[in-house]
Amino acid sequence: MKKFVKILCLIFLPLTALYLIFLRCRRHLTWPEGLKGVRFAHRGLHHQPDQPENSLAAFRNAVEHGYGAELDLHLMKDGNVAVIHDSSLKRTAGADVAIEDLTKEDLENYRLEGTDEKIPLFEEVLEIFEGKTPLVVEIKPVRGNHRELTARACEILDKYDVTYCMESFDPRVLMWLKEFRPDIVRGQLSGNLMKSDADQSKLTLWILERLLMNFLAQPDFIAYDHEYRKRPELKLCRLLYGVQEVSWTVRSEERAKQLEDDGCLIIFEKFGG
Repeated sequence: MKKFVKILCLIFLPLTALYLIFLRCRRHLTWPEGLKGVRFAHRGLHHQPDQPENSLAAFRNAVEHGYGAELDLHLMKDGNVAVIHDSSLKRTAGADVAIEDLTKEDLENYRLEGTDEKIPLFEEVLEIFEGKTPLVVEIKPVRGNHRELTARACEILDKYDVTYCMESFDPRVLMWLKEFRPDIVRGQLSGNLMKSDADQSKLTLWILERLLMNFLAQPDFIAYDHEYRKRPELKLCRLLYGVQEVSWTVRSEERAKQLEDDGCLIIFEKFGG
């Protein structure tokens, strides 16, 4: 029996140590003061019918109410960066075209959700937030453009006085930031990815869901779907590495207060103004 226990320990302990190494996050980063104690409106503080998500109207509304905002970036054909959630414009603008295939001039042909609001460029949004409330900037790579999009987003951000952090579901974005822009607060997005419609293999989604690419990306925060925040990997990241938890997408004031009491920053929608 003792021999069996010894063999079991020899197998179990190294595997446990390896697992904890995979979950590694960056330690001892000093967060910019402006990122703490602020709520972030998901895709801006958007309301129907005249303030669609990721619109200039929604971002102005967030600032007017004292909120920061979360937004999504895509790289366009001409090197400009557009603020929009989906690559396809079908849901948001009723057009079966990818934002990556468009130029700045093309954006004049599309309007968001039947309103007069157009798809904004990143610079237009930054002008609203400059010297005011902070941003959570989500990088959304398409067709392997993670390096180009992340680098371009950083170049644009450098021109504005905006407090921000960056996040992505794609750990390659964080790996690029780790190498080339370690000064930027970076976060790994995750959640119940196995049930998502993401165009990735189940194995890839399983790995990302369990934060097993952290050792390469070394995030400063984990942005996790709050409905699944009891996952052991998230708890271990907080316990062992002191990582900041950011909860998305929160849809009630009561839940927001619960999460904040537990030390989370929140990304919210459908309430707050």
